[in-house]
Amino acid sequence: MLARFQTLPPAAQGMCLMIVTTLCFTTMQTLVRLMGEALPPFEVAFFRNLFGLLALTPIFLRHGIAPLRTRRLPLHALKGAVQAGGMLAFFTGVTMIPLAEVTALSFSAPLFGSLLAVILLGEVIRARRISALVAGFAGVLLVLRPGFEEVSAGAMLIVASSLTWGLAITIIKVLAKTESSVTQTVYMGLFLTPITLVPALFVWEWPEPEHYLWFTAIGIVGSVGHIAFAQAVKLADSTAVLPLDFLRLIWASLVGFFLFAEVPDARSWLGGAVIFASATYIAFRESRLARSKRPGAASTDT
Repeated sequence: MLARFQTLPPAAQGMCLMIVTTLCFTTMQTLVRLMGEALPPFEVAFFRNLFGLLALTPIFLRHGIAPLRTRRLPLHALKGAVQAGGMLAFFTGVTMIPLAEVTALSFSAPLFGSLLAVILLGEVIRARRISALVAGFAGVLLVLRPGFEEVSAGAMLIVASSLTWGLAITIIKVLAKTESSVTQTVYMGLFLTPITLVPALFVWEWPEPEHYLWFTAIGIVGSVGHIAFAQAVKLADSTAVLPLDFLRLIWASLVGFFLFAEVPDARSWLGGAVIFASATYIAFRESRLARSKRPGAASTDT
């Protein structure tokens, strides 16, 4: 099967890997929800990182310490701290609201990333991307419906996690200029594991023996999902792979219905679609702008 996969065109490989990414992240989200019923979410987050780090062992066996070589350790540490805060918020929020709503709100992370890139990195933003941002955040409000009903703590935690992930995306943009996706993934595990251990100790409950099997699964699918995503966007243009990310909402709705008897409401679907469409459009514009800046190309960003 691997040999047949390698014969596919790069764009097709990227699309296949993106589908794998959506399945991995939905599976991880589901396992976190299940484990959150048995153990505190902070503790689940720690074990996700610990076993995710162990899942990277084959990388060290193949490449030795090469992935650890970096001159940007402080920036890796900052990204780890930011992601740790987002993960703790996300893992807690997942246990509190329907999976479809979690996924719909999580689509807002690229919106925050685009906005923060303008504020922190001085990226130029023009009319079309401003309109996309406005539409995207309107989609967030459609899901939350503030003023019409009380916004749940779980929903606010997912929005907070999306904001922190948006900040992490901004840092990743800086790191990507010099660091490989493997190096970034390795340092993510090295920093997230001890950082998430600290809050986990305050709510610690010793897991049952069978829980470690679930932690192993969470760590593996989480790490595979991150690597598959990084490789997908490396092999194929964003216009080919990013639309497939919407599959996460479909998978989450199916899992929520069959495992947790959750029926996603119309606002989650509609709001999620608006958020996703806006975030995808912004990604397309950024990809097109990057191509236009290559030698011999004219700028097309508006």
